[in-house]
Amino acid sequence: MLLKNPVPLFHLKPVLAVAFLFAASSLLFGVWVSYIPAIKEKHSFTDATLGLSLLFSPLGAITGVFLSTKIFSRIPVGKWMVAGYLLLCLIMVLQIGSPNRPMLWLCLYCFGVVSFLNGVATNATINMMEKKYDRLLMNSCHALYSLGGAVSAGIAATLVALGFVKSWHLVIVITAIVAIIYYSRKLLLQHQEIIHSGSGIKLPSVAVLGISFICMILFMAEGCVADWSGIYFKEVLHAPKQYVSLGYGSFAVAMTIGRLVGDYVVSKTGNKNAVIGGCIMAAVGFFMVVSIDFIPMVLLGYIVIGFGCSSIVPILFRASANIPGLSKVEGFAMVTTGGLIGFLAGPSLIGVVSEKAGLSVGLSLLIIFTLVAAVVAWRNPFLSKPNVQQGNQMIDEQLY
Repeated sequence: MLLKNPVPLFHLKPVLAVAFLFAASSLLFGVWVSYIPAIKEKHSFTDATLGLSLLFSPLGAITGVFLSTKIFSRIPVGKWMVAGYLLLCLIMVLQIGSPNRPMLWLCLYCFGVVSFLNGVATNATINMMEKKYDRLLMNSCHALYSLGGAVSAGIAATLVALGFVKSWHLVIVITAIVAIIYYSRKLLLQHQEIIHSGSGIKLPSVAVLGISFICMILFMAEGCVADWSGIYFKEVLHAPKQYVSLGYGSFAVAMTIGRLVGDYVVSKTGNKNAVIGGCIMAAVGFFMVVSIDFIPMVLLGYIVIGFGCSSIVPILFRASANIPGLSKVEGFAMVTTGGLIGFLAGPSLIGVVSEKAGLSVGLSLLIIFTLVAAVVAWRNPFLSKPNVQQGNQMIDEQLY
């Protein structure tokens, strides 16, 4: 039996309860982004010291990779989701209110650890619910993550326009998150599964490394769009100030729309075709960005990149939870480690190349990388469509 087409998350309250947690993560991150300029001034950071300080979060996430197997072999995933997101709210309060640099660094590190563990819990739970409800749900949940960031930014802009102090942003977001988690706690706590069993992370196979490599390239592409699109518009295209943020904005909108329709697309095309096609689209988008100096076409390039990237990471996360011989936690940790490497190293690599050869040349590397990722996806067995036994029902999930 083929998977049914996705339905709106609002029709499935248990799914919606978990899906909201994806939005909660980006709502909180949006608060942090709005506070960064004030944090920089408060702690007298230079651009360089601020950049180094922000590395504490991804370093914390890497620590989370190694803690995940221990934690999820002992704590039911539902209990972690409730506790983990409440803990994340507390960390954000302490992070923004940090009186000194060491306190801020500790909070950033803890935010990275808890965020990674929350990501393991929510992605693994949605993967299990896809099987339970016989529907693709992962892309829609990741769309809520993209939407949460946009909503958080909108709240910040509205409060500033109305003359409210910045702290109201934090109060509104955290109050909403805590209230919704309290309201949906029974739906979250019903997930009593222990999602990891075993002694620790195993040495990955070549096929697992392939998925991790694709994840690395996609995180690299997304990170480079976020970090370098504004500079590209300002320094290469010499665009007016009002256009500088439009590159990332176009990319983000396309990502959100692509994820909202992504489950439907994947249910029709299958995982492998969706990943290959998405990588090729991203490569075409980067080619448009670096080869055409007409601003509307560059914006269209960023839109193409956004649509191309939108469904790939959710597919990789879904596949990572269904690798034979690995628990969901081990698979997610192995694949996400590649993503973290891409997130950390990608923008820096582009910066080094750009300093020597120009930003257009640096961004051109992503054309090559995304095309290589398409070839790796074509050769990867975990992105094919084997039948998966689920109870007494055989389902061709087009997933793993």
